[in-house]
Amino acid sequence: MPNVQPMQALHRIRRRTWAILEVGAQGDSFSRTVDLLILALVFGNVVAVIASSVPFIDAEHQTLFIGFERLSLAIFSSEFLLRLWSVASAESMGVTPAQRRLNYLRSPMAIVDLLAIAPFYLSAFVDMDLRMLRILRLLRIVKLTRYSAALHRLWEVYHLQRAALTASFMVMSVAIILSASAVYVAEHEAQPTAFASIPHAMWWAICTLTTVGYGDVTPVTNLGKVLAAGIQLVGIAIVAIPTSLFASGFAHIMTRNEHRLEQEAREAAADGVVTQAEAHHYSDLAAQLGVEPEIAEEIILAAQKRQVLADFGSCPHCGKSVD
Repeated sequence: MPNVQPMQALHRIRRRTWAILEVGAQGDSFSRTVDLLILALVFGNVVAVIASSVPFIDAEHQTLFIGFERLSLAIFSSEFLLRLWSVASAESMGVTPAQRRLNYLRSPMAIVDLLAIAPFYLSAFVDMDLRMLRILRLLRIVKLTRYSAALHRLWEVYHLQRAALTASFMVMSVAIILSASAVYVAEHEAQPTAFASIPHAMWWAICTLTTVGYGDVTPVTNLGKVLAAGIQLVGIAIVAIPTSLFASGFAHIMTRNEHRLEQEAREAAADGVVTQAEAHHYSDLAAQLGVEPEIAEEIILAAQKRQVLADFGSCPHCGKSVD
């Protein structure tokens, strides 16, 4: 079978490509270098977009900005195509290569990668204002979610609490509509311009319910002031709901990650000795899970202490038996 070796070589190249591009490839220094270069490119794009919005900087360095944009587009496009090609070798993303690629295209990370390159290709077919194109290019900053553990945790929290968060935002939407309708009835005659309609009143309702309170539009009638006082109190309670959901979600995820790290520490300390390879794997896993190094060190020290006590059957210092 003369074609077996080339196919095996191609498969190895594809697996290696996926390992390099996949964030957090344990023990892979080249993969980390690629991640750092892409991160630097993302930050460079953000700085370039911000700087190009200043007229005299854009006029003096327009050629440089254009060249940097073309280079960035080429790299981001190549990265996306390589991910799409190499994901066929990824595990647990589908049974067949085609299914794995389809599952990847549906994933949030693929959408993030597409957002990094879509504005340029979209501008080639749709007549877009230059300012709008610059703002859309800022969407490349969303790629940081792939490389930032904190932003990844935020997405995990949303996914975990999405039903409750959706319900809280629905409550907020109902409150905005009812508040805007009530203040429109109370203030329309006194302020026909500021509260010309319910949609006009929604601006005031949103600012009040979210406790922002710009103060550009305020009630002047007694009924309007009474309604505003009640709406402000309701707004405090409504804003607290998604805040508490995110806080509890973060706490749950961090506790879950620490438990997973604790299980890994127990397995590493099971034989009484933590090898260098086990310690390296443990530190990589701690970084991947977003657990602080001090907490990770406390977890593995506690696991080693429990293993020593289990080996002795009793505490070697006080002689008490281990439960």
